[in-house]
Amino acid sequence: MTSQDMTSRIVRYGELQPCKTAFIDAHTPGSDQKENFTIIGGGVSESPDQHVHIGLPHGFNIGAAGQPPRCRNSLHDHHTAEVFFVLKGRWRFFWGRWGTAGEVVLEEGDIFNIPTGIFRGFENIGTDYGMIMAILGGDDAGGGVMWAPQVIEDAADHGLVLGENGKLYDTKKGQQLPDGVNPMPLMSDAELAKRPEPTTADVLPNHVARYWDLVALADKTPALVIGENGVLRDRPGFEVGFMTRDSASEEMHAHDKPSVLMPMRGHWRVRWDGNGDHAAGEAVLAPGDTMSVPENLRHNAVPSMTGEASLYHVVTTDDPAGHTWQG
Repeated sequence: MTSQDMTSRIVRYGELQPCKTAFIDAHTPGSDQKENFTIIGGGVSESPDQHVHIGLPHGFNIGAAGQPPRCRNSLHDHHTAEVFFVLKGRWRFFWGRWGTAGEVVLEEGDIFNIPTGIFRGFENIGTDYGMIMAILGGDDAGGGVMWAPQVIEDAADHGLVLGENGKLYDTKKGQQLPDGVNPMPLMSDAELAKRPEPTTADVLPNHVARYWDLVALADKTPALVIGENGVLRDRPGFEVGFMTRDSASEEMHAHDKPSVLMPMRGHWRVRWDGNGDHAAGEAVLAPGDTMSVPENLRHNAVPSMTGEASLYHVVTTDDPAGHTWQG
């Protein structure tokens, strides 16, 4: 692998390509201005318009959602873990059958390991365009998105129909379900009744970590945010770490699986070793950039400028990318 090959594994924030037709609520008022980004992995978009920046399997997917103020993402669920951290703005996350079971407001840098088996949505409640970065468990992201029944019904009123094949059809453009493809069925009352409705008090302690708490925790060594022994104890198929200027190290290290670096604050210089397989090199990452590091590649990441510096790190584990809600 050459140094040039490594730079192809960096997705710059300013080069992200959005999709505005990614999901079934793309025409629904209040949700029709959101932008979806698939950065690493195939993602869960229902639209052929979605651009995938890095398609290499990592054991998890990395994506993002960008939304103007008061734009919301409709109630949905995944079969695997979904983790968000706020890159820009102020966001309200809500959950439950109707989105009224509980809610939490996240500020920049805060992270939320959202329980599976629960419908969840989110909206930008800030005053400017906001961005949240997402980690979704598994290479196939659990087979797509499950929508609350009212979301599918509202979407049909605005011309979008989701087929049972997971693809969207826009009746306003004259599109119809292909022969042999039925509409995505709504969840039955019996299925809906099995879904838990945890309160804010149920969810907050074990699923939300605040940015400044993590900064304090990572004052000497990197903090494990999500993992078996993490701040948020869970084994969703990947681990999430966090480091700051004070816990960054020049020491080279490697993982036996692909990993991802995602700066939150400051600029970070990433260096990687050279050997018979690839050339040594370095790159500088800024907030919103995403870098995929190959397995067994020795590398380090340290701040390259003065000031506040923090970075999220994700690496897959051998745990199944399964449920995170323990009830």
